[in-house]
Amino acid sequence: MNERIRISPIRVIDQNNEQLGVMPTQQALDLAREAGLDLVEVSPTETPPVCRIVNYGKAQFEKKKRLKTSASSHTVTLKEIRLRPKTDSHDRGIKMKRTIQFLEQGHKVQFTMLFRGRERAHREIGFDTFKGILEELGETVKVERHPSIDGRRMTMVVSPVKRPSAKTVAKQKAGAVNKTAQASASATQTAPTTPTPAPVAAPAPAAVATPTTPTPPTTPTPPTTPTPAPQPATDADA
Repeated sequence: MNERIRISPIRVIDQNNEQLGVMPTQQALDLAREAGLDLVEVSPTETPPVCRIVNYGKAQFEKKKRLKTSASSHTVTLKEIRLRPKTDSHDRGIKMKRTIQFLEQGHKVQFTMLFRGRERAHREIGFDTFKGILEELGETVKVERHPSIDGRRMTMVVSPVKRPSAKTVAKQKAGAVNKTAQASASATQTAPTTPTPAPVAAPAPAAVATPTTPTPPTTPTPPTTPTPAPQPATDADA
């Protein structure tokens, strides 16, 4: 890229996907700098090598995007699991393991049961077998074609149920927690405040009447006898 391109001359394609022809490497570098872009070698094995004038950062981003898209694209194929009315439990277990592997890889699975001779008179065995398979797979699959009979064959098609990724599940849980918290806060703000009742004073105890003892009658005081006044002394007495 740019000054690292040592060979000269080179064939140049500009940013508009137009052929500029063969020119010296330095001239191509000047054209790239004038456009504010990079000179990137895209076909080093050609003679002369082919270089393109592009935005290198944008080109790398688009390349990674294409690779990611191609990696995420998955071709769904139809896998077949064959059974017989007389298939024992061991063989059926092996076939179920293969079925689970196919489903985990994103493929659809067709179960085919073949009937031969007198077995065709006992097709209920096929319905019971397919019913047991669906019960064993549970909610990991959905039925795209219910059990049907075509000549000597009974077929059923199931496909995997897409489950959300761990990242998506974590986001959903976080969103649910946030909604619950917001609802609780909103309910707290809008709930009417119940007035606190005033304390009720306890009634005062009733006064107990104390019986009064009657005062005994007062005894009247006897009148006092007046003391005679002393007589003055006379000369005769002297």
